[in-house]
Amino acid sequence: MSEVLGDFIRALRAADVRVSTSESIDAGKVIDLVGFDDRGTLRSALSQVLAKSEDEKQAFTETFDTFFSFEQFKERPQAANENDESESREAEEDGGDGEGGDPSQSGSAPMPGSGGMGGEPQGEASPANMDLAGLLERGDQAELQMALAEGARQANLNRIRLFTQRGMFTRRIMEIMGLDGLNEEIERRETSGNEKGAERLIEAREELRGQVRDYVEKQLEIFTANSGRQLREEVLSQMRLSNVDRSDMKIMRELVRKMAKRLIALHSRRKKVARRGTLDVRRTIRANIEFDGLLFHTIWKRTKVDRPKVMAICDVSGSVAQVSRFLLMFLYSLQEVLPDVRSFAFSGDLGETTDLFKREKLEKALTEVLRDFGGGSTDYGRALEDFESLAMNDIDHRTTVLVLGDARSNYGDPRSDILNLVHARARRVIWLNPEPRSMWNSGDSEMRRLSPYCDKAVTCSSLKDLERVVSELLRSAV
Repeated sequence: MSEVLGDFIRALRAADVRVSTSESIDAGKVIDLVGFDDRGTLRSALSQVLAKSEDEKQAFTETFDTFFSFEQFKERPQAANENDESESREAEEDGGDGEGGDPSQSGSAPMPGSGGMGGEPQGEASPANMDLAGLLERGDQAELQMALAEGARQANLNRIRLFTQRGMFTRRIMEIMGLDGLNEEIERRETSGNEKGAERLIEAREELRGQVRDYVEKQLEIFTANSGRQLREEVLSQMRLSNVDRSDMKIMRELVRKMAKRLIALHSRRKKVARRGTLDVRRTIRANIEFDGLLFHTIWKRTKVDRPKVMAICDVSGSVAQVSRFLLMFLYSLQEVLPDVRSFAFSGDLGETTDLFKREKLEKALTEVLRDFGGGSTDYGRALEDFESLAMNDIDHRTTVLVLGDARSNYGDPRSDILNLVHARARRVIWLNPEPRSMWNSGDSEMRRLSPYCDKAVTCSSLKDLERVVSELLRSAV
């Protein structure tokens, strides 16, 4: 049961249904309660603990119906059984099958791994010793389904990942089900002159091969659902934002939303971190008065981790506009855990864009910011002067200042003295530079003069970099 549930949860995750470890445990308890007898009850019960949103419920239903589908085999005609009975009677009359009456070659005595002509099944056999020929001729669909499921389990079919692996897994499952014994039985019948019996088994073998291939393809679809899109998302998340094609912008926006949702889930509650080893003496004594001063209950001092104030200064000139676009998209997608964000944009003059993001939808606000503040000649000195007049008095010990830009000021004075004042007031100053570190301080770059007044200066050129910076901001905020 645990293996079936594990495979089903893996299939759900492949279909973009987020399932945590605790939810997997709950699903196991649900199965213990309702069992596998009633398909509808099982689907409804598992849906309650594994699917949260409407999209996930729809994906869950589709995955459940596909995963727990038992229609791989179609009913075979019963003519084979009748022919086998007549051939068995002929063999009895002849005293054998043309090989001197050797019992080991008789069709009525099935050999291990091969098929009997008309003998009764001799108990349940493992796939390694399966009488596949007899199973095919009896046409027992339930046994075939069980044999296929067991063969798939032994072949680790749930590990299939590539379309090119279909043939390998099909062959492996067939061999586990008893393909070698089936081939030996076909060869024995041909040798003994039983051409019709051999043809029937060849036909049944090819039909079985097709059905196993269909089953493998269905499992491939289940366990690799959305794998192409997921691979594309993984590539885009690590690609330099300046190299992202316009045709991928929709995927990029969806990636930002997913990353933001993940960060919200991690940081939505204010965390209380215990300062280990610091005893709150006054509260401890007060709590133990009833015990005559014996310290049965100790109380430790705690520091509340609060949500930070963030000021984001973004260079939206042509060289870094794309990166600034996604940083702002990131920050304003985190309103639930970063409600106090002020944003500023510049290429020459700097202006505050906070009210614009409150007033307009995110995409429209981003377009207006790039239109109104982008395209000019970059001047970090003038931008910092404008920032000083607009926001310096609002910076305090809870404020984190993010500066996103390449620090290329066209050989003008970058006014590092103003950044020094910001650093003295703020909790932290973090500089995000989309250029590789090897390019810093080259040409008109002023990173050498500005980085001493930053608590951290890092390369930030991809969505993964942005996610890492924002996550660290949330995790270490005071």
